[in-house]
Amino acid sequence: METLHLIVGLGNPGAEYARTRHNAGFLLVEKLAAQWKCDWSNERKFNARIAKAAHEGRKVLLCEPQTFMNLSGETVAALMNFYQLPVERLMVVVDDADLPLGGIRLRPGGSSGGHHGLESIEQHLGTREFLRLRIGIGRKDSARQITSYVLGRFEAADGGLLEKVLDRASGQIDCWLEAGLQKAMSQFNGVIDPNNE
Repeated sequence: METLHLIVGLGNPGAEYARTRHNAGFLLVEKLAAQWKCDWSNERKFNARIAKAAHEGRKVLLCEPQTFMNLSGETVAALMNFYQLPVERLMVVVDDADLPLGGIRLRPGGSSGGHHGLESIEQHLGTREFLRLRIGIGRKDSARQITSYVLGRFEAADGGLLEKVLDRASGQIDCWLEAGLQKAMSQFNGVIDPNNE
């Protein structure tokens, strides 16, 4: 099992949260599962939806915690412990209101930035040193009351750019699995110009 990687998309379960900005992590792992032709199953012992894939010569688990965002660390810690995974083989995909829509940023660690899903994972793993792929959702007028915005759905006008972002982020994950973190960061981090791509 030494080549197993775990990619966790963060979001909230249930139809009312489907395709909301806060569920950008779910959107990306669902795209990967479709591309890699693997099926989702409900794994009650982890309180998660799991898709098992073989990609780039590695075994990959795609995960959507079903705990709701603020308890995501429970699922991540349970999977890490069960599969005895080192933290460097974990990637967490998360929405980021401080990045504009169109931006993606992969980092080897860092602060939660106030994101409750990341805070929960940091608490349960006892470290901040895990990969996080941030997908920009922007924010309206830098309003501090952001809950209704992140729990809102992407606007129709954002759909084309969102698909480009998910394409680019899935390419970044391919690069990470095949060529490592540094190349994935240098080739893919940045903001997509909707007028040029």
